[in-house]
Amino acid sequence: MFDRYAPEYDAWFDTHKATNTAQLSLLRRAIPAGGRGLEVGVGSGRFAGPLGIPHGLDPSPALLVMARQRGVETVLGLGEFLPYRDGTWDTVLMMTVICYFEDYARSFREVFRVLKPGGTLVVGFLEKDGEIATRELAKEPKGRFLRHAKFRSLPEVTGALGDAGFSHTVTCNRGFYVVITKKER
Repeated sequence: MFDRYAPEYDAWFDTHKATNTAQLSLLRRAIPAGGRGLEVGVGSGRFAGPLGIPHGLDPSPALLVMARQRGVETVLGLGEFLPYRDGTWDTVLMMTVICYFEDYARSFREVFRVLKPGGTLVVGFLEKDGEIATRELAKEPKGRFLRHAKFRSLPEVTGALGDAGFSHTVTCNRGFYVVITKKER
């Protein structure tokens, strides 16, 4: 679906500029400066590009073309099967993507594997039964993309992060949750 409707997906960010700006502002405060960074589920590069995250992975070739145009070095792949060596990255961003993964808990284990000791994972997501997810799912017709999303609760996400080995979890709620967590040294 993201391949077929890539221009429509990318245009959402222009149509919802205030939301995108607010999310970028929150992420700028959450993502550590420096080091090697990767966005898993980079899409069209609307976060990685402005945040200076130089690498991105996504299963949509059409969206990866757009991300490359925004200066992101891209790799075709799935978050549940990251094609990187252990300890490759200092920071990984997963922004509004875990709702589309077949196995989001596996993706957290994979990110844990590819993060360096002391590395940071930043996960942004719409919470199950939260205001935004509830509002979007109530719309008729349902949005082309969110109708396929499977939203998770904050306890589900933080539990899966803990099971993957992450600690030092911090959460922020600004209309959606941002969870910042570390891989212990």
